[in-house]
Amino acid sequence: MRKLTLEEIRPLIQMAIKEDLGRGDLTSELFFKDNTTTKANIISREEIVLAGLDIAREILKQYSKKLKLKAFKKDGDRIHIGGKIAVIEGPLCSMLSAERVMLNFLQRLSGTATTTQKYVQAVQGTKAKIYDTRKTTPGWRLLEKYAVRCGGGYNHRIGLYDGILIKDNHMAQLGRNFYPKLKKIISKARNVKGVKFVAVEVDHVDDQLNYVLKIPGIDIVLLDNMGQWQLKHAVDIKNKMLGEKRKPLLEASGNITLNTVSAIAQCGIDRIAVGAITHSATAVDIALDR
Repeated sequence: MRKLTLEEIRPLIQMAIKEDLGRGDLTSELFFKDNTTTKANIISREEIVLAGLDIAREILKQYSKKLKLKAFKKDGDRIHIGGKIAVIEGPLCSMLSAERVMLNFLQRLSGTATTTQKYVQAVQGTKAKIYDTRKTTPGWRLLEKYAVRCGGGYNHRIGLYDGILIKDNHMAQLGRNFYPKLKKIISKARNVKGVKFVAVEVDHVDDQLNYVLKIPGIDIVLLDNMGQWQLKHAVDIKNKMLGEKRKPLLEASGNITLNTVSAIAQCGIDRIAVGAITHSATAVDIALDR
């Protein structure tokens, strides 16, 4: 997975600044002159996993080159209640103008990282790894997937362009005798440039999995919305046919929560895709204290 670059994120930052700042911070301009400077601390008011510190620094820079952020923590660190994340020094008027936009990014991204780590901790002791999905906030995908990595999770495909995922609606086009047609499609898929994996969704373990496991070139078999018995059955079939260490990897997905993820991991699944770590992550409480 490529690293997050500020060049990709600047348009989103600039849009956020424009919608909030508009023609100026009318309130702060009534109170402070440009030469009034101060220091303020970025503090966590709850237990969090930090994400977005470089974004915060870039936002401050957009308001004033004189605003400087000195970090005491780094992305991926666990921060306790009352923990000091960073100190900001510079023009007070610019600092107050930047406060809300900066905190919006920090709170949302740290919320995703914090939620992700809860899932990662829930599957400790198993071989399962937590992956994100494409269920992200429009425009925020690269940021949210970065936050997932900060929380110890892994990234699935970024979009439709970097991975091939043959889902149930694709499979429906192949009809009941899908094996020979799917085998040809997988062969073509292996030759597509820039593809990091080829995955196939299986709806019915007994009717489909035996055939799919015989097709070379499949990296992942997706087991969507299956119960624990079905997942264990799929793991047993795959291990008997191919052995425990061979591809394709088995991935569970669909309505997975913190209450169910541990039991799913204990079925022997390799990967668990969780939409909730992005689409349902709650912003955490981070504040700017003077």
